[in-house]
Amino acid sequence: MAFSQLQAAGKQTSENGNSNPNPIPLTRDVSVNVSRSLSSMDKAMETSIASTDAWRALQEHVAEIENTHLKDLLADQGRCEAMSKEDMGLYIDFSRQRATQDTIKKLMDLARAANLKEKIDAMYAGDHINSTEDRAVLHVATRARREQVICDDGKNQVPEVWGVLDRIKAFSEKVRSGEWKGATGKPIKNIVAIGIGGSFLGPLFVHTALRTEPKAMMQSRGRTLRFLANVDPIDVARALNGLDPEETMAVVISKTFTTAETMLNARTVRSWLTSQLGEESVAQHMVAVSTNLKLVKEFGIDPENAFGFWDWVGGRYSVCSAVGILPLSLQYGFEVMEQFLSGANAMDDHFRETPLESNLPVLMGLLSVWNISFLGYPARAILPYCQALSKLAPHIQQVSMESNGKGVDINGNVLPFEAGEIDFGEPGTNGQHSFYQLIHQGRVVPCDFIGIVRSQQSVYLKDEIVSNHDELMCNFFAQADALAYGKSREELRSQNVPDYLIPHRSFTGNRPSTSLLLPELSAYTVGQVLALYEHQVAVQGFVWNINSFDQWGVELGKVLASRVRQMINQSRNKHRFVNNSDGFNYSTTRLLNKYLQGKTQLLYPEPRDVFPAELLEHNPL
Repeated sequence: MAFSQLQAAGKQTSENGNSNPNPIPLTRDVSVNVSRSLSSMDKAMETSIASTDAWRALQEHVAEIENTHLKDLLADQGRCEAMSKEDMGLYIDFSRQRATQDTIKKLMDLARAANLKEKIDAMYAGDHINSTEDRAVLHVATRARREQVICDDGKNQVPEVWGVLDRIKAFSEKVRSGEWKGATGKPIKNIVAIGIGGSFLGPLFVHTALRTEPKAMMQSRGRTLRFLANVDPIDVARALNGLDPEETMAVVISKTFTTAETMLNARTVRSWLTSQLGEESVAQHMVAVSTNLKLVKEFGIDPENAFGFWDWVGGRYSVCSAVGILPLSLQYGFEVMEQFLSGANAMDDHFRETPLESNLPVLMGLLSVWNISFLGYPARAILPYCQALSKLAPHIQQVSMESNGKGVDINGNVLPFEAGEIDFGEPGTNGQHSFYQLIHQGRVVPCDFIGIVRSQQSVYLKDEIVSNHDELMCNFFAQADALAYGKSREELRSQNVPDYLIPHRSFTGNRPSTSLLLPELSAYTVGQVLALYEHQVAVQGFVWNINSFDQWGVELGKVLASRVRQMINQSRNKHRFVNNSDGFNYSTTRLLNKYLQGKTQLLYPEPRDVFPAELLEHNPL
């Protein structure tokens, strides 16, 4: 059904005040019936959210907020209590956002005007809310409990999900126990996951988060997991350096098994393996995560060792599918990853069932819309005070910027407001010695501070007044307050700071942030954090009325790259340079020829393999 039909249905539901905070699992049939009875309201939803009374009320409210300062807002204890939420062991403090309780009320009005609750329900119901690709958006099904019902086209997808998970469990246990052996009879100890984008960033984030978690560490002892994403041969060399091919398995992750970078890397690793172990070794040393069994088989991988996923799982949302769970289970064991899935599932339930006013992803999403579209802050810094979360920001960069980096709404109309945000980040305290100067005294960049109560690894030196983790967390608390309060010229004068230094040492403060405190960083809480940010991004898109689940913006560069690839191939094999008749502009033609001239060899009269191990010893051509 058309998503606009459900949007219209949602509008009626919210206006009638009949929203159910604990809905039963919807099926596609139910939502189809609702949409058919309301199809006449389709045109009403062509109007931009910016034309609603709720949007205009927030625009007018900006002037009121501009007359406030966070140091005054933080003095209001009642406000601070109201803007701090705790659920599922997570504590989130929104009190350092440039918002009042009236702001939150107005944001809730905006959520109702955007039919946010109904859109959330539509996602869980299997409605094809990815309208440009006519697909459901059901990454929540990849971490559903066995008894849950989550449908696409009227069919419960959860049994199929668990069918794949059960296969992953059996396979990973077979490999980890040593029952599965390599071509020479040695057990597999090293895993190289080959994938790019969502097939890389999400799994890498989870792997980095669990490497020093005690339970996961114990399960991964004696094992190695590496990721190969970049087609740059340096990445190949680093991924394979020091590994014994007899003990190494490659997991090739590509839904279509046609992704150019991934498949070139896969062919490179296959050559590395077969040059030392023989062609027949592919069946024992390479497995796949893909839906294209024909190409998997042609590549040399036994289709029995291919693990599938579905069109309703977008790449950047796929870490809970076989994309992430297979390589991570091979490293940490399926039981650890099941805890990760349970954490994500708990946040999924919270997102769907909790009233908007207490819903953690909803509040995060609405406040980010407030910062971006009303206060005019285009960026956000994700600042985990935990080294294990060092790959969180790169992953959320993709989830957020690939999802909401759009210029038109879901109906194709140009957005009359700013949407999407620039995400970046670095673990504390590293970032304090890098870009914090800008966020304290330069541009205003809302920040997400993430802290952990109990560190994965404890160090306490007897002569120190606090533990190493306490020292880290002192900065977690201090930085958020420093951004909020700043330091006035009067304070500096009272401290006898010379007048000529006062402009340089003053801080305006009034810079917003959110503080998220986790009880610990375990597989379970990593799952919670992943789903929290995924759903925050969905909330933004639902309010802006954009399609957060396609990514057409990445396609044009791929098309143009294929033309360049053909040109370089011709140049190498026919020993010629690019000329004006080849169809490139003057600038690109010159750049290509400069590149080709700089190579030590242009002609490939006798093609040969140059293996990654050699790349560490010789200059690549």
